Amino acid sequence: MNAKLTLRLDEQLIKYAKEYSAKIGKPVSRIVADLFEVIKNENIEKENMGTQAVKSLRGILKHHEIDEKDYEEYLDEKFS
Repeated sequence: MNAKLTLRLDEQLIKYAKEYSAKIGKPVSRIVADLFEVIKNENIEKENMGTQAVKSLRGILKHHEIDEKDYEEYLDEKFS
């Protein structure tokens, strides 16, 4: 179901949007809808992937053989 959305934007920005719309042959409303789809998909990916810090660590130990004993040894050394 489509619904109406009113946007208040700078006149110059509207002008550029209309020029771009004419250039690519796609209505401004479709361009805005596509942008909202991208935003929605990015949010879904972020929810599934965790924080940026978690993302950067994902898979980092993939080819290393590390277990709880290694961690216990690390803690013993650190706090001894």
